[in-house]
Amino acid sequence: MSRTTTFRKYGKSDRRTRAEQLFEALPTSPPRRKKAQSETDPNEVIQITKQLVSVALDEKVAVVQEKEKVHLIAPTPPPSSPSSEHRLSPPKQKSSPPNQKFSAPKKRISPTLVPAPEPESEPLEKEEEEAYKEESTAYSDDYTQDLRILTWSDICPPENSIEKIAEASYAEVYRITNSLGTSIIKVVRLESPIKPQTKAQERSGLVDEEPHTDDDMLGELQISEWLADIPGFVIYKERYVVKGKAPKALLETHQAFHRREKRKDPDRLQWYPSPSRYLDETEFLVVELGDAGTALEDFPITTVPQIWDIFLHTAIALARAEDLIEFEHRDLHEGNLCIRQARPASTSPSTTPYQFGHSGLEITILDYGLSRASDPDHPNQIMFYDLEKDLSIFTSTHAPQCEVYRCMRSYLLRGDRCNLPPKYHTTPYSLPPTAAKKKRKRINWEGYHPYTNVLWLDYIYNYLIENFQGGEKVLKEWEEQTRELRVHLDPGQPREVLSFGMAGEVVRFAVEAGWVGEEQLMDGGGSCLSAAGGGESEGETDEEEEEEEEEEGESETEESGKGSAAEEIEGGETHRERSGRSARRR
Repeated sequence: MSRTTTFRKYGKSDRRTRAEQLFEALPTSPPRRKKAQSETDPNEVIQITKQLVSVALDEKVAVVQEKEKVHLIAPTPPPSSPSSEHRLSPPKQKSSPPNQKFSAPKKRISPTLVPAPEPESEPLEKEEEEAYKEESTAYSDDYTQDLRILTWSDICPPENSIEKIAEASYAEVYRITNSLGTSIIKVVRLESPIKPQTKAQERSGLVDEEPHTDDDMLGELQISEWLADIPGFVIYKERYVVKGKAPKALLETHQAFHRREKRKDPDRLQWYPSPSRYLDETEFLVVELGDAGTALEDFPITTVPQIWDIFLHTAIALARAEDLIEFEHRDLHEGNLCIRQARPASTSPSTTPYQFGHSGLEITILDYGLSRASDPDHPNQIMFYDLEKDLSIFTSTHAPQCEVYRCMRSYLLRGDRCNLPPKYHTTPYSLPPTAAKKKRKRINWEGYHPYTNVLWLDYIYNYLIENFQGGEKVLKEWEEQTRELRVHLDPGQPREVLSFGMAGEVVRFAVEAGWVGEEQLMDGGGSCLSAAGGGESEGETDEEEEEEEEEEGESETEESGKGSAAEEIEGGETHRERSGRSARRR
């Protein structure tokens, strides 16, 4: 709306001058007042003065309104203090508006300061607030109300093929393919009705997964948007609400996935309800993502260049995210890492001195349900999932990645590289008596602990070795070539062995070892990963190492004689974490 229209709303229809309007409103009776001036009674003067004060209050409001109408383009003056409403004499600097041409004395027009009403300025403030809300919609708690509502028939019509490919932290993952291409959708059931389990379903050991609130997905969706422009992370497309019963194709792929997983793990239970239980009122939040390829757990690893690229791609992606948004994945197992053959493999890798970039593979990191990140524009805005809400992730032993979960929490508990057994992870938020004194009194997953990314890189490294399907000889050669890297990744190494503190240090190690070229990192959009500019100077590193050695000496003195927790740590892994120190060996 133009400002002219706004003025018209508060304007007056007559064409009289401002002075004429003001004097017409005054309750004047000139003949009697002027004759009485020669015979002035003191009491009568006081009464007239009081009357003028009351009239001036009314007239001042009119003047202020006129001023607001004329000077909307000019900066709004600061509002007067509340106490000024009861003043009978105005401050000198805030009298009548400038350039007013009145034939009456100024004292009769504005003898009293009346605070300017603020309805005119409120719309401007509201507009600014609305503009800020539009920029910050990702932080809104009720973000599903403006999403379009679809049905399952809209998502998977007969011409589309749908396949369930994974089960994430609290979502089911499907791949949808049609003539236009392929997309991945993550499906989260919201709080809505669903059919109860049948007796047969109860006997088969189905686990009825609880629905989730909007807040459960807020963090993951926001982190997805922050990561969208960083190479190595999934492309975010759209989100919408799906409502209603499931079609036959959805039920069939759900059952096929469960049978396939059951063959891999006979003791595995079904964690998500069958689509046959969906009602017309059952609602889901669906997030559509770009197709990232095949999960690492289903991808055959047959050549050494594939091992190089999968590991180094993952480390580089994590390092970039660490630098840009202080990112921690906290759940980077083989199911959350996808592989895609982006281009043909190099036929002559010996023509380049580097080991990186010969397989033609690209990796994509998925599932940020447990992740932590900071807003790149507002660093104080942090998204994270509080893992203390469900400690079963730390006490479970059903999968190899459970060891990494315990290592993460053990690091928050003690501040070192130990791996405390499950019995130390039964009380949320509290620290054991043997926890480091320098740490907080409560566990807080909001903090930035990039060492967790190193733990997951160590997990991926070991997974690649254990699942390599190529020749044993070439694998042994690769292990020998990366032996030093493995030592600094492994949390179970002796205490005197330095450890990487973050994924960025792993990448710098790879650059210094000659496996990755700095120009390769720059081509991918990275700048913080340069070996020349990414780390500290030699002098700063030496000073920090000296300070840490002094602190370690003090901590060793304090911890001498304390072995109650250390004696029960698996494999004797009670090694101090040297976070922030490079693991270079020159």
